[in-house]
Amino acid sequence: MTADRLENFGASLLQHGPASDRVYLMKLAAADLPALLDHIDGLVARHGYSKVFAKVPAAQAEAFSLRGYVCEARVPGFYRGCDDGWFLARYADPARQQDPAADQVAEVLQLALAKARPPRPQVVPDGLVCRLATAADCDAMAELYRQVFASYPFPIHQPDYLRQTLAEQVRYAGIWRGGQLLALASAEMDVTAGHAEMTDFATRPDARGQGLAHLLLQFLERHMPQEGVQLGYTIARATSFGMNITFSQCGYRFGGTLVRNTQISGGLESMNVWYRPLATALTAT
Repeated sequence: MTADRLENFGASLLQHGPASDRVYLMKLAAADLPALLDHIDGLVARHGYSKVFAKVPAAQAEAFSLRGYVCEARVPGFYRGCDDGWFLARYADPARQQDPAADQVAEVLQLALAKARPPRPQVVPDGLVCRLATAADCDAMAELYRQVFASYPFPIHQPDYLRQTLAEQVRYAGIWRGGQLLALASAEMDVTAGHAEMTDFATRPDARGQGLAHLLLQFLERHMPQEGVQLGYTIARATSFGMNITFSQCGYRFGGTLVRNTQISGGLESMNVWYRPLATALTAT
């Protein structure tokens, strides 16, 4: 499945396409309003998309609310600690608001919240190495992503895409046993806003159950302050017990659920937003 396309409108960044059947406003420049809203409406009308998803500062949320957007999640201090982030949705097709997996989503969230605890430093097991990935690792990284995800909203199956993002504002961390890559995750940084999305977690099937996602998350958290990042957040598959529990147990707070928001492995999935200030990121022992 072809990944949805990225495009700029003024200084704002959008993604849209048939894979996730949506328009995603990834980054808003306030000067682009209100023309940006008209442009998004035009994309929905031309392509028949069923949802618009927008991440915006609270100060700009009213302009979207007046166009029928509703808030599905909030992250305090999302923009440099000064303005909250609102994760907004507008449904062109009301049927998209109905999640057939709603009961499972509720069960996962209930369990994740019940397992919340103060974060504990995780120790890398003997024989494993946890480090930042380099351009030389991108072929192995793409192969692992192909093993784990049949399809994905961004082209992480392609080594060239990984090299491009690595050269920009994405940091990838991996865990290796010898020359074998076992697990991966990334931090997609917005240094201007002071936050990073902790995402793209993938573990080889034969390496699961060892807490490697915890290790990767804490490793990336420790690295972020030197990049100018003050807050970490994630948009996690809402039906994944493992990922939601991982973030809950690493000190992240629940911000809300984005209903049938993202195409992963061929289906539209609801996603949970979790967030955490990174000033107190743990030091491994």
